[in-house]
Amino acid sequence: MHNPHRPQVLPMREGVSPSCVAVPAGPWRSLLEFLVHRLPAVSADDWVRRMEAGDVVDEFGVPVTPQRAFEHSLRLYYYRQLDEEPQIPFEASVLFQDEHLLVADKPHFMPVTPGGRYLHETLLVRLKKRLGLADLSPIHRIDRETAGLVLFSVQPASRGAYQALFREREVHKVYEAIAPWVPGRQWPLRRQSRIVESEQFFRCHEVPGEPNADTTAEVIEVRDALALYRLSPLTGKRHQLRVHMAAWGMPIHFDHFYPEVNDPPEGDYSEPLKLLARELAFTDPLSGRARVFRSQLSLDWPQA
Repeated sequence: MHNPHRPQVLPMREGVSPSCVAVPAGPWRSLLEFLVHRLPAVSADDWVRRMEAGDVVDEFGVPVTPQRAFEHSLRLYYYRQLDEEPQIPFEASVLFQDEHLLVADKPHFMPVTPGGRYLHETLLVRLKKRLGLADLSPIHRIDRETAGLVLFSVQPASRGAYQALFREREVHKVYEAIAPWVPGRQWPLRRQSRIVESEQFFRCHEVPGEPNADTTAEVIEVRDALALYRLSPLTGKRHQLRVHMAAWGMPIHFDHFYPEVNDPPEGDYSEPLKLLARELAFTDPLSGRARVFRSQLSLDWPQA
C-alpha cells in the first residue's frame, strides 16, 4: 500500500525509504527497458520481480508493470536492495531529539547514509527503523571511519533553516584526533588549502588554487610519541581533516587512506580511525537558543 499522505512515494520499509529516478525523453519502448538501461546493476528479471510485487510506482502512485509503455517526464520510485551487506557490530546512540532535530553519536565504521555496499547497516536507516521517522534526513555528514556527532532534521518544514547554518558556516565544529607528536612548532596551526577529489575516487588531495578548506589545530595532551589534538574546521570539505593532518606531517592514527592507502580486510574493526566529531554548537534558527552538543564517545590511546 502507498502512504496516503504522500501518494507519490512508496512507504518506508524496514527503515528504507524509496529511491527516485527521473525519466527523460528517449528511445525506450517500455519503462522496464528504461530502468534496465538507467540502472544496469539491477537485472531485467529482478525489475520484473519487483514490479510484480508492487514495489515500483510512478509519482502518482500508479504501479509500473513490465508491460507498461515508455513515458517520459515521470518520476519512478522503487526500493534499493542489496544481495549482501557487511554487518556492523556497533550501535549508535541518540543524544537529543525534539520535533525538529535529532543528534546521534555514531560509532566508527558506520556510514551515515546508504551507498555502495551499505543500506540497512547505515546510521540513517537504523535510526529510521528504530524510531519510525520516515522524514529523518542528515543535515551534514561525517566519514564512515569517523565517530561522533551527526545532526539530523526530523521534519521537512524546518529542514532548510538548519541546513542554512552549515551553508553559512554558522556551526562551530570541534573534532579530536590522535596523531604523531611533532615538537618544535608554534601552536595553534592553521592550514588553508584547496582540496579536490583524487583520481582514486575514495581519496582527496590538495592542489594549487583558491583555498576551499580551512582548519585550525591545537594540542590537548602529549603522551610520548603521540598527541591528542583539537581540530576546528571552518569549512566542511570531504576528508578535510585527514588531508590537512597528513599534510602537516601528522597523519591521524589508523588512517588507512592518508598518506597512503592500506585498507584492512573487510570485517576487521581492530584499528578504528582516531578521529572523533566531539562538539557541535550553534544558535537555533527557530528558537534563538544556544545549542551545544558533545559526543559521549572517546578515543582510546593506541600504542605509539
